[in-house]
Amino acid sequence: MKIVSSAAVVLAAVALTATACSSSTPSNGGASASAPATQPASSAPGSSNASGSSTASGTATGASVAVRTTPLGKILVDGQGRTLYLFEKDTSMSSTCNGACASAWPPYTTSGAPQPGSGVTAALLGTTARTDNTTEVTYHGHPLYTFTGDQKPGDTNGQGSKAFGAGWYVVAPNGNKVDNS
Repeated sequence: MKIVSSAAVVLAAVALTATACSSSTPSNGGASASAPATQPASSAPGSSNASGSSTASGTATGASVAVRTTPLGKILVDGQGRTLYLFEKDTSMSSTCNGACASAWPPYTTSGAPQPGSGVTAALLGTTARTDNTTEVTYHGHPLYTFTGDQKPGDTNGQGSKAFGAGWYVVAPNGNKVDNS
């Protein structure tokens, strides 16, 4: 298991933020990081709260969540095979990861109902509205994220990180965190 230090994650977030700020094209699928905050709304697992906007992470027909076998066991991955994480600071379906946090740990967003892949329990899939007016995929009530430190499908470099005030863990098919410590 590879653990990324909080300092490395913060440095990556700062670098990504600086890059994003110098770019004229938003890297989050067109949503502005400075979009006005709205009251977060959420939907129960198994339902959809589609925003209708196109995102880099999802598709018009909904983001896909599947199960992949890794050295950490069976875990959830996105449609490209990238590892999905939960953030322990999220104590409800509302995400607490914004700004620099969301630059290092991009929320897994969708513009349609999330689609269950092999090994995924469809009833555990849901969505939640983010303050930037995008729709994030949830699983068993946990908002889902990818990690910029994962370079290729199947990487789990964010596992056990304590960046941005709480732990980050890969998600098992039952919806619980995988904690191998």
